[in-house]
Amino acid sequence: MRELFDEVAGKSPIDPEEAVRRTTRGPQRKRFYANAGVTDAPGGFAITLDERPIRTPSGRPVVAPTREIADAIAAEWNAQQEIIDPLTMPSTRFANSVVDAVVDRVEAVTDDVAKYLGSDLLFYRASHPEALVAREAAHWDPVVFWAADTLGAHFILAEGIVHVRQPDSAISAARAALPADPWSIAVLHVVTTLTGSALLALALLRGLLDQDQVWAAAHVDEDWNIEKWGVDEEVAARRAARLIDFKAAADILKSLNR
Repeated sequence: MRELFDEVAGKSPIDPEEAVRRTTRGPQRKRFYANAGVTDAPGGFAITLDERPIRTPSGRPVVAPTREIADAIAAEWNAQQEIIDPLTMPSTRFANSVVDAVVDRVEAVTDDVAKYLGSDLLFYRASHPEALVAREAAHWDPVVFWAADTLGAHFILAEGIVHVRQPDSAISAARAALPADPWSIAVLHVVTTLTGSALLALALLRGLLDQDQVWAAAHVDEDWNIEKWGVDEEVAARRAARLIDFKAAADILKSLNR
């Protein structure tokens, strides 16, 4: 299975959008096992195929930190039909990414998430029309105010797309709120990458917003354009693919926080 998931992972194993861009290029392989299951393992729960533990593309054993996450991964394997399709297995791809690309480089992944705090989606606002301005404020202001009040991260808002340098103190305060365990920071990396907002990822982590609210907040402008101009089918397909990875990551975070 190594080459199958290597191809889907693409250049960046923690970038879910790379998998979306390569949906038509992955190799196909027939299902070769009868059943997927879960068994106790050092540090958590291993996923098995016919009682043999699965491994990542680099050959490392996949051990999930909670039984719920392991069950979700096993369910993806059991749901495969004659041909295995990695793109229908977001929890499996996520687990592979954590084990291969995050466990040994948590600090680097944290830095990658923190980079978004310098140009977060929530900082750049429309100047018109008034209805869009109000909609952005309704979705985004509570998160920005929460960051200031709870995290001590006071960010600067701007109109338009001209870059505004954010205070180092604000970035440092928000960065300090990022988790240190590999599974949680991997979730925040996925959510940040898919939404364009590290603040929305933090809001999800802390329970300020649920996953539906985060997804809606990330697509305020896009939904506004859809209402005015209609649906672009290609854009809608890409969004649906991203949503699969987003939901899988959000569900994993929920399990980690129980």
